[in-house]
Amino acid sequence: MLGTMKYQKVKIFLVILFSILLLKTNFAQEAEQPKLSGTLYLDANNLSYNPSQTKITELNLDASQKKSPLLAGILSGILPGAGEFYAERYLKAGIIFVVEAAAITTAIIYNNKGDSQTQSFQNYANQNWNVAKYAAWTIQHISNVVNANSDPTLSSNPDQNVKNYNIFPGGNPPANTTDWSQYRVDWNELNKLESAISGGYSHMLPHFGEQQYYELIGKYPQYSHGWNTAVMSDNDFHTLTPQMVGYAHQRAVANDYYADSKTAIIIIYINHFMSIFDAVWSVDNYNKSLAVNFRMQNGNINYSDRLELVPTINISYNF
Repeated sequence: MLGTMKYQKVKIFLVILFSILLLKTNFAQEAEQPKLSGTLYLDANNLSYNPSQTKITELNLDASQKKSPLLAGILSGILPGAGEFYAERYLKAGIIFVVEAAAITTAIIYNNKGDSQTQSFQNYANQNWNVAKYAAWTIQHISNVVNANSDPTLSSNPDQNVKNYNIFPGGNPPANTTDWSQYRVDWNELNKLESAISGGYSHMLPHFGEQQYYELIGKYPQYSHGWNTAVMSDNDFHTLTPQMVGYAHQRAVANDYYADSKTAIIIIYINHFMSIFDAVWSVDNYNKSLAVNFRMQNGNINYSDRLELVPTINISYNF
């Protein structure tokens, strides 16, 4: 009877021990199984979760993804803004290209305006200024010009004696002449006389049609009496006629147009150089800022106690 009771106690102990072990195993298995929420996407993630996969992968930029600073500089050297476009700095590319287009357009427009205005004032000078009238006035009033004696044909300086110069090969025009186009002037003889005059004339008249010719006749008082409205009896070579003043204004307008065109050309050069340097700098920043890295971020799935590593991609662009 005693043996039977001991056997019963051992049997009960074994049953209790087996039950404890079984419960412990069930609890462990339950802890290892993910909790299901009823949501397909979340449950699929939970069931596919493998705690052994904990390796973090780093993704380095491939060399083919980087851009060439040299190529960017060349592109902007050819067409400002192209290098910035290559560097994917589209706003800057657009601004630089607009500045380039505006500067080129301005340079062309104002250069054409200058050419048109130059042609206009040259035509005006051809119609209203005559070298024969200027030479005749100089011969008649040389004494006033050099501040010598009152005799218009004599001077204390032999080089200033108009008889020594054959300025009008066909003969000097009469004092009452109004049509100066019929008289031919020996330009070299006129220049010699101008050079000999020391009292007031500071320049020698360039030959007809030269750029300096059109500049001087509207700039210096010694040429004022070559204009149609000049009075031959006027003794003062400093007198400026309204025609000369108006002509000088026309030239000033042309010069302003050319100055604006030159300013636009300077802007074009500056824009080219700035675009080249900026394109190189933009590509360098592009290669630095396009930092693509995988990082694993802690995330709580379905409010469970388990943490999942979620891969993310960070891409940053700097203007």
